[in-house]
Amino acid sequence: MGICPLRRVEAPRERRGRYKGHPESMHDTKPQPERAFLLQPQERRLSRERAEGLLDELMHLASGTGLEVVSSRISPVSRVHPGTYLGQGTVASLREQMEAEGIDVLVFNTGLSPVQQRNLERALKVKVVDRTGLILEIFAARARTREGRLQVELALLLYQQSRLVRSWTHLERQRGGVGLRGGPGETQLEVDRRLIRERIRQLETALEQVKRTRGLHRQERQEVPFATVALVGYTNAGKSTLFNRLTGAEVLAQDRLFATLDPTMRGLRLPGGSHVILSDTVGFIRELPHSLVAAFRATLEEVREADMLLHVVDLSDGEFREQMEAVDAVLEELQVSGKPMLVVYNKVDRLSAESCGTLLGEREGEAPLVISARTGEGLPRMLEVLEERLSRSWRRFHLELPVTEGELLATLFRCGRVLEQREGEETLSLTVSLPEAAAGRLFSRLTPFLKSGNAARGG
Repeated sequence: MGICPLRRVEAPRERRGRYKGHPESMHDTKPQPERAFLLQPQERRLSRERAEGLLDELMHLASGTGLEVVSSRISPVSRVHPGTYLGQGTVASLREQMEAEGIDVLVFNTGLSPVQQRNLERALKVKVVDRTGLILEIFAARARTREGRLQVELALLLYQQSRLVRSWTHLERQRGGVGLRGGPGETQLEVDRRLIRERIRQLETALEQVKRTRGLHRQERQEVPFATVALVGYTNAGKSTLFNRLTGAEVLAQDRLFATLDPTMRGLRLPGGSHVILSDTVGFIRELPHSLVAAFRATLEEVREADMLLHVVDLSDGEFREQMEAVDAVLEELQVSGKPMLVVYNKVDRLSAESCGTLLGEREGEAPLVISARTGEGLPRMLEVLEERLSRSWRRFHLELPVTEGELLATLFRCGRVLEQREGEETLSLTVSLPEAAAGRLFSRLTPFLKSGNAARGG
């Protein structure tokens, strides 16, 4: 069940360049894309430059749904009207312009209440889709796995639940018993709401099962004592391209918003020889619908369980600072804002060295990490810094290991750093540094071989 789906209606013949009787018109059965008008409201707190950036992002979102963007407008809003969001004069001028341009859909780049959406549709005589509805449409079209489809359907239903107040008269009909005419019973609107509530309960139950299954998989990974690093960032920042470059995976990486919805994990070997598990997750966006955050909570738990976050920023985007703030807001909503994080600035291949320096400015302490996931520029240094950051919380152990413990020795080399090794006839004296996660998982195996002065911090 989808949210007030964008209608795929056939365009008038004059719009398709066909006239009655034209021989090709008999074979032209391909549905035409809907003609869309994009509206970016500009409230007092919003600058013109910021409004233009938001409108540009909206164009990418609308194109991702297959809409044909005909025109757009930035509309100043001095006061939000409870009934229509916009003033009567603005609504009247919009109606005239959309009638003249043959518009099918008005895309509103902010959240609308159900009443505002309904009143605008009645006044403008076109379909009205707000920002939340548009993002949900994209997620619905691109979800591929069963888990992804369940999550998107739940978000769609949570959104639709309050939007059954439509102008459709069939929702007001009552259902009576056999032989009754207009007798007492549920209205169609009540039936639809009840069916939606039942389906929401079914989806929540199914997602709980998904959560348990994912928890079992996570538990299996935890038995392999590797630290986990989760890629986070604004949508289209280049996370999947970076993931593919580092791990050799073939995750879909395209220059479009929300190209990747489902999480993927691969092993990654760091320069010092230690291994980590790298996780690619769904991208974030400004004003990400709360229903999506709630629905994707099972997937985003991979972010919550990670030992470190790798925040990928698109430095070539003029609003990269605002995008970083949006990512931080979602991370705070997920209650992971205090987790260790390494920020890397991607897509420097699109900028000159002078531009990068100007954008990032002078900073005290460690220089910012600038990379290009496409060309590989800056990645060796990024991996070195990532390993060094991870090692800050590593624990150092002094061990007296029997030479017969070859398997444990191999695990120590694989999961951490062997800083010192002295060989005896029957034992090996080792100083080893392990990530916090690996130290916790291996501690019971290491306990019999510990010497004094163990569990010091720092790699």
